[in-house]
Amino acid sequence: MNIIYFITGLGMGGAERQVVNLADRMSARGHNVVIAYLTGDADVLPEDPNVTVVALNGNKTIFGMMRAVNNLVKLIRRFKPGVIHSHMVHANLIARMIRLFIKIPKLICTAHSSNEGGKLKMLAYRLTDFLADLTTNVSQEAVDILIAKGASSAGRMVFVPNGIDTGRFVFDKHVRNEVRARESVDSSTRVLLAVGRLVEAKNYPCLLDAFKLVLNDHENICLWIVGDGPLAADLALYVNKANLNGKIKFFGSRDDVPSFYCAADVYILSSAWEGFGLVVAEAMSCETLVVATDCGGVKEVLGDSGYLVEPFKPEALRQGIISALNLTPEQKRSLVISARSRVVDNFSLESVVNRWEELYAQPRT
Repeated sequence: MNIIYFITGLGMGGAERQVVNLADRMSARGHNVVIAYLTGDADVLPEDPNVTVVALNGNKTIFGMMRAVNNLVKLIRRFKPGVIHSHMVHANLIARMIRLFIKIPKLICTAHSSNEGGKLKMLAYRLTDFLADLTTNVSQEAVDILIAKGASSAGRMVFVPNGIDTGRFVFDKHVRNEVRARESVDSSTRVLLAVGRLVEAKNYPCLLDAFKLVLNDHENICLWIVGDGPLAADLALYVNKANLNGKIKFFGSRDDVPSFYCAADVYILSSAWEGFGLVVAEAMSCETLVVATDCGGVKEVLGDSGYLVEPFKPEALRQGIISALNLTPEQKRSLVISARSRVVDNFSLESVVNRWEELYAQPRT
């Protein structure tokens, strides 16, 4: 089968990594795969050399979008895909509109959040819903929210989770010791970790406020933040003004994220909103204890295998972190083993790829 994955961009984000992972696995299963992205730089790329990556060279101007659409149409005519699987709001809407002018045997659109935009985008989703064979979202809560907003209707949008490569995201004690030694962190220091783009949705100010409160109870502790984004300078300034430079370290974008999960004692998600909460599942797969805000589909991922707290509340986040830090080694071991099993049983990449293959092969209704 010829498959085009069409996505808004290939920056360092959960949706982008998911698309690349799907492309790699589908290619390994014998499908011909192209990833086409609308705009920006390609920071996340497939590992399989047989996966073709096409930059459509769009930008925020009308002429830039017209150029990108024209390039996508040319790609479709040349590649003749059996399925186009679009991801994220702009790619979803463009893929639907293109279907008015060119034959697309099957179009599946995937949203990656309960917050896909304001009323205008929800109206655009609703008016173009009939042009997609199926729309999916990465959590049941996100599906319910977008249906309630009128973006789609029951049965037209369904839940398909993100998949985790549980062979890559796995605990390794040697890696843990290596990373901590590299960062001059001894065994008595507790390492808190956050991974994700430095953007509004991740609500890092809440995390930093909570960390300051945690320092009142635990002095021998530090916070590592892995990721980059438009708020990097503001967050660095915040840390400097709070005199926390010796306690908080920013690592920027990294391609060795599993090693950070292994090295950490507690993973923290402070997000205001999420779709699936991919980083939560990754941390769980690496047997890292998780404290996360109750946003989007995070509770569907975490279950009872970690600590779920109210979003936008630094004190609630502090309490969750303190509870995690105060577990006995036996209690922590039991919880992280449960978390790893939950991810393997429900969110493994192989099972999710199987689901997508089933959806791609289903006849149109």
